[in-house]
Amino acid sequence: MASPSTTSDDILRCARALIIAGGYNGFSYADIAKVVGIRNASIHHHFPSKSDLVRTLVARYREEAESGIATMERHVSDPAEQLRAYTGYWEACITDASAPFCVCALLAVEIPVLPEEVVIEVRAHFRSLSAWLASVLERGARHGQLRLTGTAKAEAETFLATVHGAMLSARAYGDTKTFGAITRPLLERLIARH
Repeated sequence: MASPSTTSDDILRCARALIIAGGYNGFSYADIAKVVGIRNASIHHHFPSKSDLVRTLVARYREEAESGIATMERHVSDPAEQLRAYTGYWEACITDASAPFCVCALLAVEIPVLPEEVVIEVRAHFRSLSAWLASVLERGARHGQLRLTGTAKAEAETFLATVHGAMLSARAYGDTKTFGAITRPLLERLIARH
């Protein structure tokens, strides 16, 4: 059973939606207060500054991503299926608009203007995700399930950039099918035919 939502959870959830809609500078505490139905002072009580709020949000986002990957790893052991599951997750999120964009990918675009404590969290997310992808690719290549044209690390970065670029293209074209049209050829190239 899920624990009841707290005010800080509501604030974080709202901030996440606002970041996805308009980026770091696209919202204020007043916007959050209006949506959540609280005063600005209450937000400051939980998160003294916007950088505290977004750093916490990204740290929690990283934990959720790592937990989701760990759960997937327990249920799906085949490396090719793990890659399909990862892209399938994002395709479903984009299609049903439940998470139409990776929060860290959006924030990465804004790194030149973000507070350093937020940048550290965003980069940590990318490093963690890239390391996981590299391990999946390495394992898949070792077992003859995946064909790599470069090192597992380079392929992981290419995979990550393609997935995030596909999110961007789907948003730019206003067409959710764009994501799959971009990621499917990548999967087909990587997954060895027997």
